[in-house]
Amino acid sequence: SPVTHHNVARLFSATDHWFGFDESDVWTLFHSYAFDFSVWELWGALLHGGRLVVVPHLVSRDPAAFLGLLADEGVTVLNQTPSAFYQLMAADKEHPGRELALRYVVFGGEALELGRLDDWYDRHAEDASTLVNMYGITETTVHVSYIALDRESAAAGSSSTIGVNIPDLRVYVLDAYLQPVPPGVTGEMYVAGEGLARGYLGRHALTAERFVADPFAHLFGERGSRMYRSGDLARRRPDGTLEYFGRADH
Repeated sequence: SPVTHHNVARLFSATDHWFGFDESDVWTLFHSYAFDFSVWELWGALLHGGRLVVVPHLVSRDPAAFLGLLADEGVTVLNQTPSAFYQLMAADKEHPGRELALRYVVFGGEALELGRLDDWYDRHAEDASTLVNMYGITETTVHVSYIALDRESAAAGSSSTIGVNIPDLRVYVLDAYLQPVPPGVTGEMYVAGEGLARGYLGRHALTAERFVADPFAHLFGERGSRMYRSGDLARRRPDGTLEYFGRADH
């Protein structure tokens, strides 16, 4: 789906108050550029004048070697799918004592099992690095939501916790009639705001099906704007945070 340069630039400006990335950060390009997570990795480094370490393919498939790279290169921002991070945690347990410079570990791409993070917190001080869970969709430019974790919240939280929306995005939880459901009730997530792609290249019918008119746009001073139908189920907690419950079509 066509994603503009503006979409990527605003992704970082809209999340800067959470992260404060700068020229001292060292990032890894761990993922294939066919995976939208790589957009965050690549431009997170370059837009802030930081350093980007391109991870060799064989190293990316060898958790112990990747752990060594993180230590040797002084990586400060690591982006991982949860399944890859679980393997990295196992390597970290088997090879203790590697000094890591991580400021942030950002999860995306799949559901995070919060209960499995205890093993990491057992070996790393909570103030050494912040673990962050971000739900995202390619069609809304990589990330949609954010929640910073700590040992207590990871132990007490639901594995489906995905946090709050990025400030320049709106997340609606709607029923089959596009009406908002009350907090605590499961509905389908729709995303509106600055991050939406223009549509699917050359697929007009699919674009019309997934990018639909936003019936709430007038409440935000907008006219004729669209929202993206995610196909994902969620519910909003009383505190405003979101819980993710998988695909609506499963």
